Amino acid sequence: MTDPEERSPGPLAGVVVADFSRVLAGPYCTMLLADLGATVVKVEGPAGDETRHWMPPSHDGEATYYLSINRGKRAITLDFDVPGDLALARSLAHRADVVIANFKPGGLDRFGLDFDSVHAVNPRAVYVSITGFGADSALPGYDVLAQALSGLMSVTGAPEGEPTKAGVAIVDVVTGLHAGLGALAALRHRDATGEGQHVEVNLLSSALSALVNQSGAYAIAGVVPERLGNDHPSVYPYGPFPTADGELVLAVGNDGQFQRLCRVLQIPDAATDPRFLRNADRSTGRAELRPVLVQALAVRPATEWEALLTAAGVPCAPILTMDAAFDRARALGLDPVAHAGDAQVPGVRHPISFSATPPAYPLAPPWPDADREWVRRLLGDPVP
Repeated sequence: MTDPEERSPGPLAGVVVADFSRVLAGPYCTMLLADLGATVVKVEGPAGDETRHWMPPSHDGEATYYLSINRGKRAITLDFDVPGDLALARSLAHRADVVIANFKPGGLDRFGLDFDSVHAVNPRAVYVSITGFGADSALPGYDVLAQALSGLMSVTGAPEGEPTKAGVAIVDVVTGLHAGLGALAALRHRDATGEGQHVEVNLLSSALSALVNQSGAYAIAGVVPERLGNDHPSVYPYGPFPTADGELVLAVGNDGQFQRLCRVLQIPDAATDPRFLRNADRSTGRAELRPVLVQALAVRPATEWEALLTAAGVPCAPILTMDAAFDRARALGLDPVAHAGDAQVPGVRHPISFSATPPAYPLAPPWPDADREWVRRLLGDPVP
């Protein structure tokens, strides 16, 4: 893909994305679009994307954080305070089908790169703004702040412990997915009407949506959920239980599965106990049911229980480390690793499969300003 006019075979082939985002939510969104064939131009300031410096760990001198969310892109470094660089940035926005930006609200106005300015010149462009807490808030958009303010931390962790953040910047990831969904929906509208529009997503709204049943409990019934550790507020047993040599996660989502669980564990009395017959009974009677299950599970190791329960149709799983998780994915035929570009930089494979237009990985994550001349050719600016 050395020619700007050369298109990938993906479902988004021909869609040009001007990526004025950094860190996680925006770059994750644009990487997924690139995997699907979009031409993504990553614009960085002179200091570069912060994630280039977030290490260890690293791979060939580059932070794995940066590498994990930036494959498939072209990179150009632009200083908006330099007239020539600003002119290139504007030309890119005016050429793009999709503009994605995660500057603070109002941060691009003085450069003529805000939605109104871009729309006036390029009315077909879909402009996606990613903020922390909406267009009226200047609060920095850090994932951990969104986890705190959304209530996510209040429902994560042990009941007797402190509120806990998730082990990954999950709100950024969900917001990136929402940004991509919004961009594609707006492109569909643009293709039907010829008119672009402004799509706005923010971390707090994304977190509240992603909290689904927990946030829904409050919105619908006024119930303020509390931390339950690894337990589920509405389903039981649904979480880790000790065995003879480690923990096994049970996910018993209906009464039939519970009956089969009792049969495999050889606890027939529990299967007929009126306190445990229905899911609602088990949820309210979990303090009485848990010791029965723990005693029964203690006689075999987790691997044996997994085999027996899976054969009986009872959902369960061991708690795996990351290396074991990749091995399990391979054993299931999911092939979790993809290699990008001529350098074959490894990364996690795109999560969506297509029967006709599969994701592709022609470009490795770019070095800073690696594609300035390529971008100028894309914009019709001959390179001496």
